Amino acid sequence: MANVTTYPGKTHRTDGAALTAAEIAALALSLAHLGAGPQATTARRALGHLIDTDSHDDVVTATLATLTRPLDASTADRARVVAAAITEHRVVRLCYGDAGANVTIREVEPVTCLVHRDHWYLVGWCRMRRGVRAFRFDRILAVESTGLPARPRRAERYLPFQRRTAAAA
Repeated sequence: MANVTTYPGKTHRTDGAALTAAEIAALALSLAHLGAGPQATTARRALGHLIDTDSHDDVVTATLATLTRPLDASTADRARVVAAAITEHRVVRLCYGDAGANVTIREVEPVTCLVHRDHWYLVGWCRMRRGVRAFRFDRILAVESTGLPARPRRAERYLPFQRRTAAAA
């Protein structure tokens, strides 16, 4: 799974340093549920300008289009619950249908979200599988906060294709 936020480009903060994958993922999730109003449209356009879309392959181009497009109402509602759970370090309960149409109920400690091609993903620690998993938003049939505390986890460690440094390990 590619992560558009790891590609080099015009992703700079005011101090000249590139935005990290986790920073762009947080910005994208914050924008995901804003709807289609004028401020949301302007904010998505700004995010698009943060990421250099020149000289990228089709996967990155499709991912950027998804990243800057408003979510449908039901997906936006799920994104709000997930965003609040990430911020509050709370466990969520997912009713999730996998690619084979198998439905499970899972408790997940959400860490971050990412976009790949045409899909949004929740990335977190799945208590049922006892490991890191990515859940496609369009396959999340329902999500609710359990109110249970989740262990704080560094998003950088959960995004794919991240370089590991001595400080991050």
